[in-house]
Amino acid sequence: MVEALIGLAGLLIGVALALALRRRSSDAQPTGRRILFPYVGAQLSISALDAALRIARIEEATLVPAYLAPVPMALPLQAPIPRSCDAAFELQEAIEQRAAAAHVPVDGRIGRGRTVRHALRQLLAEERYDRIVVAAATAHTDGLVAGDVAWLLEHAPGEVAILRPADEAALAAA
Repeated sequence: MVEALIGLAGLLIGVALALALRRRSSDAQPTGRRILFPYVGAQLSISALDAALRIARIEEATLVPAYLAPVPMALPLQAPIPRSCDAAFELQEAIEQRAAAAHVPVDGRIGRGRTVRHALRQLLAEERYDRIVVAAATAHTDGLVAGDVAWLLEHAPGEVAILRPADEAALAAA
């Protein structure tokens, strides 16, 4: 009888541990949801990035930061553009560091086009996402200008959140 009780207790402890480990591993994995975070220029609004990270963390989603790189008409669309990409990579690294601190997975992209709007159009056509979070341009931070914000609101499927940051510190590429 005592041996049966000890065996039952061991079984219950094993089941409880297995359930706890299963719950912990499912909590750590993203749900497949994706938050698209397009950005431009050599600096980035910290408050807009933090808002995108909060949404991604709450929704257990992957943040998809996407640098929008305009390619001059004189160059082929797939031509290397090292000056633009240098700034993009520096900002991408800063985004990944903030995302890691917030425990948010990241899947970075570079969208290319003849203009920012063309790059955004290409990105929307190619990427799967559940929500878009965008920083609007201000006098002190880069972001989408009013015309591109209006275009995005008219043409992007799904939910779009536009943040116009107050005067603040920005993440900047060196």
